[in-house]
Amino acid sequence: MLKRYLLAVAGLFIIWSILDFVIHILIPGASYKATAQLWRPMGEMKISLLYCVTIVCATAFTLIYGKFFAIKNIGTGLKYGLAFGIASGFSMGYGAFAIMPIPYNIADTWFWGMMAKGAVGGLLLGLIFKNDGGESDD
Repeated sequence: MLKRYLLAVAGLFIIWSILDFVIHILIPGASYKATAQLWRPMGEMKISLLYCVTIVCATAFTLIYGKFFAIKNIGTGLKYGLAFGIASGFSMGYGAFAIMPIPYNIADTWFWGMMAKGAVGGLLLGLIFKNDGGESDD
């Protein structure tokens, strides 16, 4: 069982790190440059802390699914991931837009990016923790 958890956390870390590159570098790059006064300069960013945040989130995301969902399959994983994506994406994107002078397209990218991260993460967990007949994997 521990192997499933470790595989899930490692898989989420890799996938979410790739998606973060797309969400925060490729898509809104010009908007970030236009609002440079809001962000740390690249040389001052705490990249190791961002990786730590990703590991902690991946671990919590995995533990919640692994310990609290009796039925574990692709459908359940996707629903869980989408619910997570809505909650975290809405608060991250639109919550930040409400209090920070960021362009709407950044908020929108953060929302949809978190939806994608949640959905992909939920699918991954559904595949890794898939069980038959709804038994718990405890």
